[in-house]
Amino acid sequence: MKLGLGIGPMGPPGGERVISLAQEAENLGYDTIWCPEIYGMDCFTPLAWIGAHTSRINLGTSIMQISARTPASAAMHAVAMDYMSNGRLILGIGVSGPQVVEGWYGQPYPKPLARTREWVSIFRRIVSRQEPVSFEGDHYQLPLEGGTGLGKPLKLMQHPIRDHIPLYLGAEGPKNVALSAEICDGWIPMFLSPQRMNDQYAEAMRIKSQDFEIAAAVPVVIDDDIDKARTQIKQNVGFYVGGMGAKTFNVHKDHVGRMGYADAAQEIQDLFMSGKREEAFAAVPDELIDEIALCGPKARIKELLKGWKNSPVTHLNVGAAERDTLRFFAEELL
Repeated sequence: MKLGLGIGPMGPPGGERVISLAQEAENLGYDTIWCPEIYGMDCFTPLAWIGAHTSRINLGTSIMQISARTPASAAMHAVAMDYMSNGRLILGIGVSGPQVVEGWYGQPYPKPLARTREWVSIFRRIVSRQEPVSFEGDHYQLPLEGGTGLGKPLKLMQHPIRDHIPLYLGAEGPKNVALSAEICDGWIPMFLSPQRMNDQYAEAMRIKSQDFEIAAAVPVVIDDDIDKARTQIKQNVGFYVGGMGAKTFNVHKDHVGRMGYADAAQEIQDLFMSGKREEAFAAVPDELIDEIALCGPKARIKELLKGWKNSPVTHLNVGAAERDTLRFFAEELL
């Protein structure tokens, strides 16, 4: 199993914290460092900074939101990053949700799976650089329909260092996960239960290729006090289930519901949206945390790791910022 590191908060200005963590992870043999994108910093700039201070560790976006960039813009970003890092980019992409897509980027959200399929097709064709790119889709057109009429198909000017940049899809719903197995090189799950994978994502597990990567983001808290460790993770889960979405549309809440915690997810959302955040966090079930996270004493985490090792997961992306934690996972998995 490969190890990844999610860098999380940037820390003080200057980037010293993330550079130090990236270099430590690289020295320990970690495969990839992942940078998020929500509606704060973009995902490419920190990775460029990290790439300039490392030489081997892969640079992953987790998740680059496709509504933020046209396929051509993203391809230019990706080709530049891959070129400058000597072929170390893994481009994790996702659709995000309507609050961000329509509220932040001012783009339409409907039909996210069809939009993703078109986006990936154009991106692949641009990076492969086989011919000038034209595309007639429901969501994207190259050249643009209804414009001046002066647009023409173009071919990427920069010769990529690789004509196939790995694309991983961030997805939670079964149909979206199956799409990742069909058209992408990997899948980045969130709130993943390793023991439920073959049932919950049966179609994706059936059609995935032999070299399909599953890079699971796993929250980690090492602490002899299990309840204290769980509490830290409950805050993150409660925030996503309770607040990262609208009352009537929250993909994270739906995902937790499909895992068998629908009543708890509804309670979390009701409490969160009524301003009772601490109560919402407390309502996150211990059983859910034990399925999706690694928390507690080191001996307990070693036992929990067995389930992950026996699952289809190929990358364990550790959500931690302590050097001792990085070393612990390197010793256990590498």
